[in-house]
Amino acid sequence: MNSSNLHINWLAVLVAALAYFALGALWYSKALFAKKWIQHTKIDMSNPDVSKGMAAIMFMSFVFMFITALGLAVLRSRIGLEGWMGGAKLGLLTGLCFGVTAISISYLYEKRSSELHFINGAYTLVGNIIAGIIICSWL
Repeated sequence: MNSSNLHINWLAVLVAALAYFALGALWYSKALFAKKWIQHTKIDMSNPDVSKGMAAIMFMSFVFMFITALGLAVLRSRIGLEGWMGGAKLGLLTGLCFGVTAISISYLYEKRSSELHFINGAYTLVGNIIAGIIICSWL
């Protein structure tokens, strides 16, 4: 890949990753899907060990969201998308074609519930759309 024509707005990538991370805090909160997510993952919230390693999990989640935002920025630069609508389209494409399908393949083999599939797949899709909008709007 010829990187000389690649324009990455690193601040937009960081903000997009932070927005994706913040969406997760809301998405998996009691206000939205926490109860159902806990039910379907069978996590025992009364177990004192449930929070062990949580800082590392949260950090790595952010790293993966940053990588996703960086990938969106590279695609935006190569395709030349601009504006919120271009970002929404880019996020929809990547979220559906890469994120949701990867989750779907795993969930088929793991025989996970369709409700958990929806919760996690929709989060990935919406997160990609939000990150795409930020990256394409903030040149």
